[in-house]
Amino acid sequence: MSRIITLSTLFILTAAPAMANAPGGGYEGITGMFYGSIAILLAYGAYDIYKT
Repeated sequence: MSRIITLSTLFILTAAPAMANAPGGGYEGITGMFYGSIAILLAYGAYDIYKT
């Protein structure tokens, strides 16, 4: 489980600048949280499917 947390944290930190909105839009933090939560849910779903 710690590997999933590490990988999801690494993904969020490296992908955040690529998914950023234009400055001054007011939704930068919410967008980052949204994409981060989606990434964590997808990573956990993949982990849950393939765990033995």
